[in-house]
Amino acid sequence: MIPRYTRPDMAAIWETDNKFRIMLEVETLAAEIQEEIGMIPKGVSKALRERGNFNAARIDEIEREVKHDVIAFLTSVAEFVGEEARYMHQGMTSSDVLDTTFAVQLQQSSDILLADLDKVLAAFEKRIREHKDTITIGRSHGIHAEPTTFGVKLAGHYAAFKRAKQRLLTAREEISVCAISGAVGTFATVPPEVEAYVAKKLNLKPETVSTQVIPRDRHAMFFATLGVIASSIENIAIEIRHLQRTEVREAEEFFSAGQKGSSAMPHKRNPILTENLTGLARVVRASVIPAMENVALWHERDISHSAVERFFAPDTCVTLDFALNRLANVIENLLVYPKTMMANLERMGGLVFSQRTLLALTQAGIAREDAYRIVQRSAMKVWESDGKSSLRDMLEQDPDVTSKLDKSALDAIFDFAPYVKHAGTIIDRALK
Repeated sequence: MIPRYTRPDMAAIWETDNKFRIMLEVETLAAEIQEEIGMIPKGVSKALRERGNFNAARIDEIEREVKHDVIAFLTSVAEFVGEEARYMHQGMTSSDVLDTTFAVQLQQSSDILLADLDKVLAAFEKRIREHKDTITIGRSHGIHAEPTTFGVKLAGHYAAFKRAKQRLLTAREEISVCAISGAVGTFATVPPEVEAYVAKKLNLKPETVSTQVIPRDRHAMFFATLGVIASSIENIAIEIRHLQRTEVREAEEFFSAGQKGSSAMPHKRNPILTENLTGLARVVRASVIPAMENVALWHERDISHSAVERFFAPDTCVTLDFALNRLANVIENLLVYPKTMMANLERMGGLVFSQRTLLALTQAGIAREDAYRIVQRSAMKVWESDGKSSLRDMLEQDPDVTSKLDKSALDAIFDFAPYVKHAGTIIDRALK
């Protein structure tokens, strides 16, 4: 976890102390139910509640000798608890504790990420309503296509993050499982009641079939979901980067007083935040393939997944948390230039009305292929003039057009209103 891209609440979830606290809670809850069913003497869970503790440095010291992290943890806890600690971890295997703890950490991380998504959605909604009727050019292949509104443009991204939230809720549910089933998942040394009790107390569900570990297809789905969210972040980030280009300049990141854009060129206002978001998205997506490769384990388990998850689980959650908050800030403070949008839209001499002209000619009785040819020959002249001539002027000089379309018909064609009349419908559908 790099401090530059780390927010404290998410980082705290992946700190060693939090992991050990959850592990201790898992052991304590297991002891509670094991006392009830007569597996261990009364008083063990009370001792764990009252004296249960650990020393992270001591755990590291023990692990250097025994080469086993859970044994090192249990030994450290036993040094605080005393005699009752011999009944701790009764019938359990290391993965029972580690995988259940991992599930809790992913739950905690999900809750932060869901709150982050709410911030992003709120930021989008405000700007969508603000620019519901702000006319701008829609582009396909980077080329002017037809008019839309900036509100509609943003609404598409809002809808993506709304879907992201639903996917993350589903992924959170799928990852929220507990496995306390013993050495190869047969409950031979620890009955299912223990798993059910611990699961309920931790707001988890018992794993259906855990072998010795929680199946990693659950984790693969979780991190794939985070990867898709990252891609949605990159999608809007690239849109803003394009809109901020000097030749476009329809929108740009907020540039604060005293901010510097370049060490060499004082005039520079660079899209550094959205460029950063593009890069962070790559980091988040980098976890998806390792998470999927972790699904294939030998027989009932191996530890090929373990080191991989220690790397990417905290880094991915921390990075996505930072990226979502940065994105919310970018959207909230985005500078939007409607006049430039209109100037760019009109720059190509009305070429954006070519389809409406084509349709009008077909409705006036000209075959579509002929109508396309008639409109295109005028459009290409305007294109090659770099917008110095206009499509309407060219059409008014073409007898194939004027024989079918009079001035009022052309007035109706060269009108922005039809492009924006359904903007409210689209936006309402996205925001509902």
